[in-house]
Amino acid sequence: MGVDYYNILKVNRNDTDDDLKKAYRRLAMKWHPDKNRTDKKEAEAKFKQISEAYEVLSDPQKRQIYDQYGEEGLKDMPPPGSCGFPFGNGSGSGSNGFNPRNAEDIFAEFFGSSPFGFGSSGPGRSMRFQSDGGGTFGGFGGTDKIFRSHSEGVIPKKPLAVESKLPCSLEELYSGSTRKMKISRTVAGANGRQVLETEILTIDVKPGWKKGTKITFPDKGNEQPNQLPADLVFVIDEKPHDVYKRDGNDLIVNQSVSLAEALSGTTINLTTLDGRSLSIPVTDIVSPGYELVVSKEGMPIVKEPGGRGDLRIKFDIKFPTRLTPEQRAGLKRALGG
Repeated sequence: MGVDYYNILKVNRNDTDDDLKKAYRRLAMKWHPDKNRTDKKEAEAKFKQISEAYEVLSDPQKRQIYDQYGEEGLKDMPPPGSCGFPFGNGSGSGSNGFNPRNAEDIFAEFFGSSPFGFGSSGPGRSMRFQSDGGGTFGGFGGTDKIFRSHSEGVIPKKPLAVESKLPCSLEELYSGSTRKMKISRTVAGANGRQVLETEILTIDVKPGWKKGTKITFPDKGNEQPNQLPADLVFVIDEKPHDVYKRDGNDLIVNQSVSLAEALSGTTINLTTLDGRSLSIPVTDIVSPGYELVVSKEGMPIVKEPGGRGDLRIKFDIKFPTRLTPEQRAGLKRALGG
């Protein structure tokens, strides 16, 4: 009979399909080249034998021919789609007969991709992102899940969405911006094998968007065997600003003034987030805890076209550390003490 496929899989001739699957899963995991890097050559040969044995014994027609005529009988199998079966004496050329499938393709039907984390057997799950500024944006990864093939009647599952932060400056969130992200992901090619695909995604950041806003690109994650591609989600994050701090739709500025300015008045000069020069007179006496509110100079409000929050100026009064006798007397007279 030549090669004993039953012995390779450690199964009996009357074992069921479920028995074959269990045997294949166990042996394929044991002898996968990614798990046997020190003896990779031997592992590759064993892995190929295990895959070939499973392919033959899991196919009713191939198994019947193998049981009757052995391994040589498989070489005389007709091309797919033809009629009849020219049973021979094992002398067929095999040019149109049985050609074992790639061992990794069979393995992928069971496990999606290599579950060992090495990634040598095919494209991994890691996705790379690059911002329009040219730097690496981020990376995604995850643990591969085990899915059965379509032939077993299982509907492909959709993985959880893959999320990554999209850092934005306060200026971008004030005026809006267009961001272009270059992504690389694995997709199913025409021959069923996974290939690397590069794509540019455009994100229109709207004025007033807040930290935590999500932008979803359906089905733009990696495509894995026997499962649907995941959605790709970018989550807005807010970079710290040197001058302004955001509080909902309002902007807050901390401003230091001298005691003299606090008592006699001053003018606050600011550059807005869209580049305008703002001059704000302070005519009230600034006492500890005093807050000056400038309406409509805050962040845009997304749900109110044309609406804006307020600008709130909080003051820190710098008290002098020493006074001359003349300054003390002058203050006393001025304050009516």
